[in-house]
Amino acid sequence: MKFLDEAKVYIRSGDGGAGCVSFRREKFIEFGGPDGGDGGKGGDVVVECVQGLNTLIDYRYQQHFKGKTGMHGMGQNRAGGKGADAVLKVPAGTQIFEEDGETLLADLTEVGQKIVLSRGGNGGFGNAYFTTSTNRAPRHANPGQEGIERTIWLRLKLIAEAGLVGLPNAGKSTFLATVSAAKPKIADYPFTTLKPGLGVVRLGDREFVLADIPGLIEGAHEGLGLGDRFLGHLERCNVLLHLVDATGDHAGEVYKTIRHELEAYGAGLTEKPEIVALSKVDAVDPETLKTQMARLKRAAKRTPLKLSAVAGIGVTEALGSLVQVIDQRNREAAAAEAPPWHP
Repeated sequence: MKFLDEAKVYIRSGDGGAGCVSFRREKFIEFGGPDGGDGGKGGDVVVECVQGLNTLIDYRYQQHFKGKTGMHGMGQNRAGGKGADAVLKVPAGTQIFEEDGETLLADLTEVGQKIVLSRGGNGGFGNAYFTTSTNRAPRHANPGQEGIERTIWLRLKLIAEAGLVGLPNAGKSTFLATVSAAKPKIADYPFTTLKPGLGVVRLGDREFVLADIPGLIEGAHEGLGLGDRFLGHLERCNVLLHLVDATGDHAGEVYKTIRHELEAYGAGLTEKPEIVALSKVDAVDPETLKTQMARLKRAAKRTPLKLSAVAGIGVTEALGSLVQVIDQRNREAAAAEAPPWHP
């Protein structure tokens, strides 16, 4: 299945059904009077968060969604039926924006959430509605209201508790494959990962979701490489695991490059808790490892972890640090949502 995390969609709710002009014509009934029914309401456009989806690929093949028109009113005071709704099914983590791409309409983070984006037009009144003491035989009815049309953007941001960042070929996919059952593409050339991936990590009796995104390079915020659009999938993460390749040129400069790209993207990524690790430590000699650790420590202003997903070095320590930060952030969020205590 292809991965698509952004789609532009045109929606239009259904028109309301027209009211009916009708009179009761029955044998031996001299003054039957008006009996035209009201029109039915037009169908709404509803967005629903469902289980079993992890991409917006369905909206690559269909971009227009329209609610059905309400049924027209009929004689004998029969009202028209409501038009069928148009339902857009999206995965958890989908955000809905106006056509400008900036005005947020909804953020669907839980399965079962629904939002009505465009309500169908009301049905028109039949001539029976206009009967008064002075107008006993009205010969007009209302047309139904028109539906609402608009263009929206659907943007998927994966829901993960921890995220991996780093240059291409820094060992992010290898780490994800080692600690979870995910099977990302792994090779010895840059930009092996072309789409974000998720994996469920188990450490003891604790589970959390880890996200892997394509690597960043210098100038990614200007469109170089694969760009920085995939950083949107890290906005929901509680903590970032920053991997720096020990076999690279200068670990400190590499760290500063990634931090600069995160700062250029914004969205509060630089303010998130960060765990720094020097990866592929089994592929360098002790002298190079010592030099790279010192460079990375000066740049990050903290002692980095030593990590090798292939050799299993430091994997448990890195996961333990992630779980510790995730639990702390969850406790802070729960405390902020709890109502104040009153005697």
